[in-house]
Amino acid sequence: MATIRQAINETIERVRIPTPTRLRDLIRQIRAARTAAEERAVVNRECAYIRSTFREEDSVWRCRNIAKLLYIHMLGYPAHFGQLECLKLTASPRFTDKRIGYLGAMLLLDERQDVHLLITNCLKNDLNSPTQFVVGLALCTLGAIASPEMARDLAGEVEKLMRSPNAYIRKKAALCAFRIIKRVPELMEIFLPATRSLLNEKNHGNGVVHLSHGTESRNECANDAFRGIQMRMILLQDLIEYT
Repeated sequence: MATIRQAINETIERVRIPTPTRLRDLIRQIRAARTAAEERAVVNRECAYIRSTFREEDSVWRCRNIAKLLYIHMLGYPAHFGQLECLKLTASPRFTDKRIGYLGAMLLLDERQDVHLLITNCLKNDLNSPTQFVVGLALCTLGAIASPEMARDLAGEVEKLMRSPNAYIRKKAALCAFRIIKRVPELMEIFLPATRSLLNEKNHGNGVVHLSHGTESRNECANDAFRGIQMRMILLQDLIEYT
């Protein structure tokens, strides 16, 4: 009943609030600009509209507006005013909202800003999601923007996911763990037991991840990295024969 009521309310909001420009239409307008001044005028006009929707707490079109803002950011224009709106999207139960929200977090946030720390709780919740694609989004984001503090807070969650029965999640978790170790080398010991279990991995995607990262990390953990060299060679041979 609550879901039906929410859908009705959102439909009413869409009717009440003017439909914003779609991303593809904004791209056409910017590409149609003949001069840099015309392009800036289009961007400034759209940014002003997006700012107004943020002030009005428009949640109906937030995802579309953030997508346009990220495109504007890719063109080199300032888009920092969308940081908090990205965090709101990551907390949304909808996958499409989370996808844009986490993409925005990876593009707009960095560890020098206090806003960066606010995403930690969302990441922790999504790392425990029953949906593998939501977990994958959280792992990709954590690997991309993890600060030392965030890495220490969430290293245990990533280590548990490296033991997941789902091969997709194991691969994402292994990639994330590698990035965490590069940021905070002392956390390497947490991941060593789970890393050893990946030596017997039958999934070829996970095997390639382990081989490449094991080679890259040999200077940091030489003794452990080369302890399983024979098993890696066998795995590499299997991969070559498979292809």
